[in-house]
Amino acid sequence: MGTRTTTITVTDRDEDDAPVTLFCTDTATTGDTGTVPDVATAPPLLLLHGLAGHCGEWEELTARFAARHRVVAFDARGGGASTRRPVDVSRAAHVRDVTEVVRAFGLAAAGGPVLVGQSMGGVTALLTAAAHPELVRALVLIEAGPDGPSPSLPETIGAWLDSWPVPFPDAWAAAAFFGGGAAGRAWAAGLAPGPDGLYPRVDRDVMVATVQENAERDYWDAWDEVRCPVLVVRAGKGMLKQREADRMAGRHGTTRIAVVPEAGHDVHLDDPAAVYGEMAAFLAEVAGRGR
Repeated sequence: MGTRTTTITVTDRDEDDAPVTLFCTDTATTGDTGTVPDVATAPPLLLLHGLAGHCGEWEELTARFAARHRVVAFDARGGGASTRRPVDVSRAAHVRDVTEVVRAFGLAAAGGPVLVGQSMGGVTALLTAAAHPELVRALVLIEAGPDGPSPSLPETIGAWLDSWPVPFPDAWAAAAFFGGGAAGRAWAAGLAPGPDGLYPRVDRDVMVATVQENAERDYWDAWDEVRCPVLVVRAGKGMLKQREADRMAGRHGTTRIAVVPEAGHDVHLDDPAAVYGEMAAFLAEVAGRGR
């Protein structure tokens, strides 16, 4: 798999705000076989990570899909190797970033990419599909849905970040703190070296501000505007509840619900093989259905 990295610059709606730089990864135009993927049957995938995450957490799924699909991911504004303290962290700004990445990488050709989002990245994917149906061929929501409002969310996120024992002495200690296993290692990989150990690449106030809209509203109105096929992946030990998933399917006729019973909220890290299997089956259906 030949993955390249690059950055793009996004100008926010208020031109007085400093431009935002987004760090992106791209498997480019060829898979492991050296052939060019046929976007008509294997559309590009654009992967959006969750709050305080980073695009590197998609490496396992990217490796599984890269032989057939072009796979693009990026660090969301506010963390990772992207601009750490953007002025605007609204949902609209995150949607704007997705549309700029689609444009910059030419992903709108042949019906557009499949947007794949986990947790807060899934909310961004949902809102993008609702606002820009012409850009999105299909939607995969991993542990993400339109329910809300969640008034306690900013306080919960702030307390979670406050609990991190910064600096972490090393990657092993960080992985253990984040629960161990593949998920723990992926979270540890998102840290940056600094004095005396490893530090977050996000700031508490930025992350709290990022979830503020979710504290105040739901997104069912946007969900009703989604027109493309949707796969919802729910973890049996995660945060997306069956009631919400069932309501999503009831209001959107081309929604497929998949459950990974023994996985947690980071199901793409806990059981990437299961997520890959569900996504591959869904993508085959999307290709068969056409645009």
